[in-house]
Amino acid sequence: METPPFPKPESLEAALALQRALAQRVVLEGSLEGVRLLAALDASHKKGKPLVAVAVLYHLERGPLFVGRGKVPEEELFPYIPGLLSFREAPAYLEALRHLPEAPEALLVDGQGIAHPRGLGIASHLGVHLDLPSVGVAKSLLFGRPEAPLPQEAGSAVRLLSPQGQPLGYAYRSRTGVRPLFVSPGHRVGLEEALAFVRRLPTRFRLPEPLRLAHLEAGRALGALD
Repeated sequence: METPPFPKPESLEAALALQRALAQRVVLEGSLEGVRLLAALDASHKKGKPLVAVAVLYHLERGPLFVGRGKVPEEELFPYIPGLLSFREAPAYLEALRHLPEAPEALLVDGQGIAHPRGLGIASHLGVHLDLPSVGVAKSLLFGRPEAPLPQEAGSAVRLLSPQGQPLGYAYRSRTGVRPLFVSPGHRVGLEEALAFVRRLPTRFRLPEPLRLAHLEAGRALGALD
């Protein structure tokens, strides 16, 4: 698939300003009910190595179809700063997506959507940049708080709220007894629709299967650099 160039900010101030501007373009409406073909994105990095990213092209009825890979040399990476992860990882994700034989209908990203201090986690940033529906599924909480304790049963969910009480997404228990995931809309999808989409993904372990495969592929790609 074709992807537009990704601007690299020259300073921390420029990165923050760009995040705030792009956050104003996030659309929190839309359904993923008819989506069948998605790209699941994950990345991996070890000091002294390039950052590697993978895009698993996944069909909800036929399973994984193709794996695109991208990498950015360590010396070209944007500094690691919490809340600015997209500037570090997005160039590798875009390269991985360019290797896919066809464009996905939506993005499923290992990271945050709007559950982010400035409302623009990497799922939102990529969604706006590519004008694609996107959903963030994070393994840890970056911003916000669950409004209530999360039950242990599989499929349980409670809303994530900002400090001002605005809904940001959901804490979600994908399997009984496992640690929660944090689901937030990225772009062109509503809050409840993002959760509904993640709930209908095949899930054998903690991560939805498309993201689990992306996580495994990213680890393999990093290991291949040794």
